[in-house]
Amino acid sequence: MSNNERQTVENIRAKYEVREQSKLERLKALDRKVRRPAEIFAYIFGSIGALVLGSGMCLAMPEVIEGYMPLGIGVGLVGILMVSVNYFLYKSSLKARRRKASAEIFRLSDEILGNI
Repeated sequence: MSNNERQTVENIRAKYEVREQSKLERLKALDRKVRRPAEIFAYIFGSIGALVLGSGMCLAMPEVIEGYMPLGIGVGLVGILMVSVNYFLYKSSLKARRRKASAEIFRLSDEILGNI
């Protein structure tokens, strides 16, 4: 068996071996678990806000549809509001999630750093 084939076999075998997560891997996973829902919400809410803003801009143009300018301005203002508050919603959601997971994060980080 050549050296290249041996390494290929070892790489495939390593994919299927069951191993325990280290404390650092658990800490990283917990941090991702805290951040990801807030990030996903911010991306989705911001995208919807941008679409609402764009729709309002389209409705406000008299070249596109005559007589819908007041409606377009209203829809555009709602979109501006959504985009403007998105960051603050993200920060508050992240802060609340961090507060919930802080005890476990501190416990794991103290174990890793050896402060116990």
